[in-house]
Amino acid sequence: MLTAIVILNFNGQKHLETYLPSVIKHTENADIWVADNASTDQSIDYLKTAYPTVKIIQLPKNFGFAEGYNQALKQLGHYTYFVLLNSDVEVTNNWLPPLIERLQSADHIAVCQPKVRAYLQKEHFEYAGAAGGFLDILAYPYCRGRIFDSLEKDTGQYDSPSEIAWATGACMAIKTDAFLKNGGFDGRFFAHMEEIDLCWRLRNLGYSSFYEPKSLVYHLGGGTLHKSNPHKTFLNFRNGLALLFKNSPSMSLLWKIPARLILDGVAGIKFLTEGNVGDFKAILRAHFAFYAMIPYLIGRTKGIPSRNKSLTNRSIIIDYYLKGKKTFNQL
Repeated sequence: MLTAIVILNFNGQKHLETYLPSVIKHTENADIWVADNASTDQSIDYLKTAYPTVKIIQLPKNFGFAEGYNQALKQLGHYTYFVLLNSDVEVTNNWLPPLIERLQSADHIAVCQPKVRAYLQKEHFEYAGAAGGFLDILAYPYCRGRIFDSLEKDTGQYDSPSEIAWATGACMAIKTDAFLKNGGFDGRFFAHMEEIDLCWRLRNLGYSSFYEPKSLVYHLGGGTLHKSNPHKTFLNFRNGLALLFKNSPSMSLLWKIPARLILDGVAGIKFLTEGNVGDFKAILRAHFAFYAMIPYLIGRTKGIPSRNKSLTNRSIIIDYYLKGKKTFNQL
């Protein structure tokens, strides 16, 4: 087999029961692996009993999403392609071939994602990835089909394949060499935005990421950390600053980092006025955690060119909140 479908699991037996059957039903010419982050539920026993053909990697502890995949995928270097698939994703007929064909179509294409719709609202795009990810000038992520919390109905408006800035980790096809030889995910991210960081690093090295609409999956989202969880807020704000610091040209950071910190402060004040003290504190913790990460981040930038290809001069905050542009096609 050339392709390994790798599902990272942590105490996700219920997700495996719900979504794994679709993966097995609709996947051909690929091996299916579950990499288990030291689950304490019955996930492993369930897999061995219900799906003995599914291959299992048992990790010694919960490494998180980023390092969990790093630990698992370095054991699977004999495959040509990896497909990273969240445990709460339902795939559809013929979902895999278009992704692999897109990767095979050009040497510079290293990453590819499918169209991602919401599992609970199947005519609409899903938050994590939608029809491909982009970054604004301050590295705020948005998608074709999703800007902040505005999710578009899929009417075929994004049915053309296109180059994107980043592909969602919910369903990401990637060339094995591109992942392993370029450091994989940044394990210090633990979870959230590690795929954006990887795609940006690869882009700075001359690779491209693509969106392939011929492949369709449905993502539940929030299966591990709900969007209202303060720890998710912490990870998103800390990792957002970290990926900006790592991948932008050094001189631009003199204004970009202060601008992000100010806008984060505005978000924190908004949380506080809404009575959301947990998220307010999470942003404060994220900032101090980012400061503590700076020596590590400086070390990670050595030898990697920063050509800023992933960014535009657009501010998605201005477009969305001041100009009222709620859909990608309005930008």
